[in-house]
Amino acid sequence: MKSINECKQWVQAHPDVIIDLMRTYLGIGLLIKAIYFLSHRGELDQLLHGADNLAFAQAMVLHCVIPVHLVGGLLLTVGLLTRVAALLQIPILVGAVFYVHLPKLILVGPREGVEFALLVLYLLVLIFVFGPGRLSVDYFLLKKESRQFQPLSSS
Repeated sequence: MKSINECKQWVQAHPDVIIDLMRTYLGIGLLIKAIYFLSHRGELDQLLHGADNLAFAQAMVLHCVIPVHLVGGLLLTVGLLTRVAALLQIPILVGAVFYVHLPKLILVGPREGVEFALLVLYLLVLIFVFGPGRLSVDYFLLKKESRQFQPLSSS
């Protein structure tokens, strides 16, 4: 019990580490999802099956979703332009929830896609709100920039 309380105190004292771990995990996951979409076109077609305009949906995924997941996932992983990368992912996840997964919610069977997409959407909103964390390129750039613009003390 003592070690659980120590762990809880450490987490409360270092919330940036949790944000960094979440951001990095999410970035790697989005990067892997984009690579998966690129290499498994048949499964991508199955995922989009039932869309009103299948050709438009496939073109949108190929020309918008995959590049944003690739670049945004990489940016989230290293913590560069973190809020911009998260913000660009949010509409894609909203589309995945409402356009791809929610219409299939009526079906009985494996439907973990909507729950997972909602979780990723929620985590992206958290990253957008709370920022990149201490172990990110953004943090180091902003820290360096704030040191450059500090006024000289007059003695």
